Parts: sequence; structure tokens; C-alpha cells
Amino acid sequence: MTPFRIAIVVVILAIAGIAAYWFWPFTQPPVLPPSKPPLVAPPAPAPAEVPPQGPQNPIPQAETPQPQPLPTVKESDPAMRDAISGVVGKDAFERWFVPERIVHRIVATIDNLPRKNYAQRLSPVKPPSGLFQVTGKDDDLAIAPANAERYTPYVRALDAIDTTKLVAVYTHFYPLFQKAYVELGYPNGYFNDRLVEVIDNLLAAPEVKGPVKLVVPHVLYEYADPDLQQRSAGQKLLIRMGPENAAKVKAKLREIRAKVAKARP
Repeated sequence: MTPFRIAIVVVILAIAGIAAYWFWPFTQPPVLPPSKPPLVAPPAPAPAEVPPQGPQNPIPQAETPQPQPLPTVKESDPAMRDAISGVVGKDAFERWFVPERIVHRIVATIDNLPRKNYAQRLSPVKPPSGLFQVTGKDDDLAIAPANAERYTPYVRALDAIDTTKLVAVYTHFYPLFQKAYVELGYPNGYFNDRLVEVIDNLLAAPEVKGPVKLVVPHVLYEYADPDLQQRSAGQKLLIRMGPENAAKVKAKLREIRAKVAKARP
């Protein structure tokens, strides 16, 4: 290699070394002189612990131990079918009740009734047969009186139930309802308090006199009265079933409330 070429190679290597120094990332962080440890603020005092509020409507504990332990929620359908059939009758259960995931369905539906909507697919009770009945059109569109007949068999069955026997079944299986309520997303909730709250919401449903007017702003029927339209799903259900049916349902709800609620409405 000639001296000229050697000189060129030396210059190229020098330039490469300078570039590597300035532009390549460091493989090790620079060594800094030791510094004093940072000042750490003392921990804030822990807030005073607030004891969790207990149930407002506690279910009384059984005075004698259960002859057999309760099943798990997942395995409770056979026991729940037998218990509900003993209250409403086997034929009525087979006709109107959904036989699977009974505890979950009861808890989810009760929890949803005071809300704007509830999922029929989660209901423990099969929907009434037939279509929603209306009468008139345009400004005279209203719920037909015949629509109440779709709910009458359910109301008759409810009215015939022995309330004391019904509440005894509820109390017996209460640990399962409480467990399902916690699993629904209420780790600190108490299901019987929610039940009383729901009953109070249903009892507050207005008693509509005269035709219940409807409108169809989009696809589904809505109540023409804005006050009725903003009501809870449970209250709307009572309105749809007609004043006579609603009065019987409310009477039964008052009986139930008197047995499961500690506080007066």
C-alpha cells in the first residue's frame, strides 16, 4: 500500500472514531458523583377507619341449624325448583318459571326493576303470551284495556300465594341470594336491603286513571306522558298490566315488605 493510500485510511478511521464517540449511544450510563439521598416526606396519617354500615333490614337467623346444608348457588336449581313449586304449585312453576339459574335470575331481575330497563332474558318468569295490545292511533293511541288480560293469570297466581310460606322459603335460601348479589357486583351490599328498596319503588308507581296514552317516536312504544316515560322499568310494568292487576300486586308486595323489612316505608 502506498503512503498516500495509508494516509487516506488513517483519515477515514479517525473520522469514524469521532462519529462513534458523538453519535452512538452509550452502553453504560455516565458515572455521577455520589449525592445525598433524596428527602422523603413522612407518610400521611391513615384516615380514621369508618366501620361498614350494617344491613338496615337484616334477615333473622334460623334458631335451629339446618337439617342439611344449603347447596351452592351453581347447584341450587333442583332445590329452588322444589321450593318454588311448593309455594306456587308444580303446574304453575312449569308454566311460568324458567327452571335454570333461578337464584341468579331472581337476584338480577329484582336489582334491575328500579332501573330504566331490565333484561327479559334474565327474568325468572316467562313473558306473558301474545302481543302488546294497543288501541286507537295518532293522538288517541293508548294501551288497550285487553292488554291487562295477558298479566291476569300471573297476578291470580301471585294473589293466591301464602305470603308467610313464601317469605319462609326466601329466608331459608337467603344465603344463596346474598351470595349471588355479591357476585353480581355488590361486595358490600345486602340483598334484603335491596329487595325492600325495590318494593318501595314499585309501591310508588302512579295509579293512572283513564287511558294510558302512547307515542311512537322511533320504533318502540313510549308513554306520551313524560312523567310516566321516565319511571323505572318495574313501575312501567305495573302500569302496563292495568290498574286492577297493579293494585293486587301492590297489596301482595305490602304483605311481603311487612315480613322482610325492619323499617317502615
